[in-house]
Amino acid sequence: MLSKQSTGLLAFWRDYDRKTYVKAAVLADRLGYDSFWLPEVWGYEVFSLLTEIALKTKRIKLGTGIINVFSRSPALIAMQAATLDEISGGRFILGLGTSGKNVIEGLHGRDFDKPLTQTRDVIRVVRTMLDRRPLNEADTKLRQYRPFTIDFEPTRPRIPIYVAALKQKSITSIGEMADGWMPVFWPYNRLGDGRAWIAEGAAKAGRDPSEIATSPFTTVIPIPGKGASSKARELISFYIGGMGDYYKQLLSGFGYADECNEIERLYRDKATRKMAPDAVTDDMIEALTISGDPLHCRREIARRRGLGMEQPIINLPPGMPWPGMAAFITALARA
Repeated sequence: MLSKQSTGLLAFWRDYDRKTYVKAAVLADRLGYDSFWLPEVWGYEVFSLLTEIALKTKRIKLGTGIINVFSRSPALIAMQAATLDEISGGRFILGLGTSGKNVIEGLHGRDFDKPLTQTRDVIRVVRTMLDRRPLNEADTKLRQYRPFTIDFEPTRPRIPIYVAALKQKSITSIGEMADGWMPVFWPYNRLGDGRAWIAEGAAKAGRDPSEIATSPFTTVIPIPGKGASSKARELISFYIGGMGDYYKQLLSGFGYADECNEIERLYRDKATRKMAPDAVTDDMIEALTISGDPLHCRREIARRRGLGMEQPIINLPPGMPWPGMAAFITALARA
């Protein structure tokens, strides 16, 4: 588990440069960041990269941010998690998510079926194998297993499992089964909504909801002046207009339906796409990003911790050359 006042870093999934992010993890380890996370979409395979980083770092926790629950079997996820946890000396965190139908079926050739049940089954299998119990005791719903047990002693019987989720049932399930919630593009002033659903799930399982972490992927843009808001508008319009319906639905439910409809309308038409960022309001920038000079960003991260953003996982800027990346990591280290 991460500490309540921890700060993590997350490599952005686009414009990914392996060598740059390895150097970023080494620097983050030296500067005292608590965790470093790598995504997996349709580029590098994440467990191999985290192994490379584990061998070059000493203290920092290493997480999958995130892997989907469909493209690997639940047992393979458990085996990879246990292996990397041993290589890293007990520093691994398993970050899970469902991804989406287009990626799961169009890239991985797997059916995008019952995503919540699949996620719950993966957690059950991982827990069972790390406990070295027979796999047929996992109480899975989608598949029945034979009494296999993992053939080595895991470093820890319980690796922390964090889940990226946006919908109520999935977040409630985190309260029942997981150790952390990783919301993406969730307004910071509405994190209490998700925490209430986590508490519902925790009550079902007889768990203490305070032991379940809130670790939002957090966009920080430490640039003085108008440059920060410009970058924020570009990013928000991309997520709403170009990333399917997930974030549009989420933000519409939080009162931004008119803004989202206008952003989507402008973004979907190539003739007007460049105008989409102009439809992003100042209120949306405030709710979804932390923007401004580095000192303001550090203070704002501290303020938002008190509003439920316990363990922010800060997105590293995509496509930035190493000198700029190193300056970014150093500027926010005291957050």
